[in-house]
Amino acid sequence: MAMHENILIVDDEPHLAFMLADVLVEAGYDARTIDNGHDALETVHRDPPDLMLLDVQMPGLDGFEVAARLKADPATASIPIIMLSAMEGRGARVIGLESGAEEYLAKPFDPVELLARVRNLLRLREQAMEAGRHEH
Repeated sequence: MAMHENILIVDDEPHLAFMLADVLVEAGYDARTIDNGHDALETVHRDPPDLMLLDVQMPGLDGFEVAARLKADPATASIPIIMLSAMEGRGARVIGLESGAEEYLAKPFDPVELLARVRNLLRLREQAMEAGRHEH
């Protein structure tokens, strides 16, 4: 797997965003942080990440809406999303997954588990891209 995959962290809590960035950078990834949904959509269209960590509860556009918009756009639909939320319960997880997130982690989460999910989604994305290249 090629390292230096670019991961976009979207969370309106700066301390959590920076902690996530530290965990990802230590694991060999490039990480950027953004604190709201509107800027996240602009950034994704300008410079698409390889994967997103997306908080659910943010002012303005929440994570559910950001995920739904990205998955509805063919240019961004293939970007894997791990949704992060303090919202407990099956209802929030189901909404997150139905809005397009590939994974849903409740806060607080284990950084080791987060990294395992990041690696898995990036590997699956790479395999899908390889399969697409071989079809042509």
